[in-house]
Amino acid sequence: MSNESTSTRRFFMGAAAAASAMRVSGANERVSVAIVGLGGRGTNHLNIYSRLPEARVTGLCDVNQAARERSQATLLKNTSEKAKEYADMREVFADSSVDAVSIATPNHWHALSAIWAMKAGKDVYGEKPACYNIYEGQKMVQVARETKRMVQIGSQHRSNPFKMRAIAAIQGGLIGKIYQAKGLCYKRRASIGRKPDIATPPGIDWDMFLGPAPLRPFNELRFRYNWHWFWDTGNGDIGNQGVHELGIARWGMGDPQWPLTAYAHGGKFAYDDDQETPNTLTAAFDMGGRELTFEVRGLLTNAEGAVPRGRRPVTPGTTPPTDATAPKNGAPLNVMVGNLFYGTEGWAAMSDEGFQAFKGESNELIMEERAPRGPGNDPTGLHMQNFLAAVKSRNAKDLHDELNIAYLSASMCHLANISYRVGRKLTLQAGPKFLNDPEANKLLTRDYRKPYVV
Repeated sequence: MSNESTSTRRFFMGAAAAASAMRVSGANERVSVAIVGLGGRGTNHLNIYSRLPEARVTGLCDVNQAARERSQATLLKNTSEKAKEYADMREVFADSSVDAVSIATPNHWHALSAIWAMKAGKDVYGEKPACYNIYEGQKMVQVARETKRMVQIGSQHRSNPFKMRAIAAIQGGLIGKIYQAKGLCYKRRASIGRKPDIATPPGIDWDMFLGPAPLRPFNELRFRYNWHWFWDTGNGDIGNQGVHELGIARWGMGDPQWPLTAYAHGGKFAYDDDQETPNTLTAAFDMGGRELTFEVRGLLTNAEGAVPRGRRPVTPGTTPPTDATAPKNGAPLNVMVGNLFYGTEGWAAMSDEGFQAFKGESNELIMEERAPRGPGNDPTGLHMQNFLAAVKSRNAKDLHDELNIAYLSASMCHLANISYRVGRKLTLQAGPKFLNDPEANKLLTRDYRKPYVV
């Protein structure tokens, strides 16, 4: 598929027809949703949509036949119904019976799949980060504006009720004027080890998986989940878990636009393996009279502030048995993920466990929120319900994390990665572009592999 394929021609020929046939769901109709990308996060999408009364899962798409089969079995168990299967996302977008798509592909596919979907008349729920690079985010915003499609990015904290209350209080002056917001991604990551290239396993369309990325031999480490740690397909942990916390930091600061400068430093420490992205990264952004900072630590670390330690299961595929430091048999890992806000009158801490705000020299506790548990309190489900409501209302202002917001949060991750990769502080100009830095400007986009061109 290095040249223009039959599927591509068929998709672009049918896109206009599909768009014209696209119906706007009425208030009492279920939205027909196809899920594109059926890995770990895509399976989560499937389980949530299949239980929401506002939606009906009618399409399952993945380059991996085994993933499609597992998802079909899950859907049948959840709903007693089956969905149409697709190996090529372009066939999904050309299907006029599909109202919306929920995209859970690797990062390097986020923008192109969303753009193709919007041009074919589909509304889009897309996993974070909104885009793989800054150029792609700009193109997404442009296409969303032109097609008037609803686009929600999966920063589900924006639909989390206790976080919404906490951020509203911060923006209302709870701890005075914010002079610094800090994001923390202290998420323990085991070494991925090394593996040789092998022949592509049966049932996997490796060319389609790579898409816009350079054509390389199949390697297990570049496939399930670990694609996050290679520059071709991922953005490291700052663009994985970290984009959530960067988005929350911006949210608490009132969602400011571009920073004046960006600087990041760090490295891949302790491990000798195939990972390319840093496992330790510190970034700082000058927001004009205030500062946004961010830290990634994938190794052992202490707690910080009032952000508690959490415990999450090992992600499949990230703990090779050769790594003696990794927990065995799926044991939980220590993580500390959250935000700290510093104001002229106090400070606050937020995580998925809750929120606490302290005021004055006495460190008086002035506000506390605990994360509710139980049915109906899943932020991702609430976020998807918010998306489905906007699909029906056709009002983008109803969205909790529409593209103009999420694109800038993702772009902060990209600015940090660019600074890290060129090894210096970046000064931004309008555009955005970097002042007198052609090497950094080149990393605003990528060389695309035809026909997967943004």
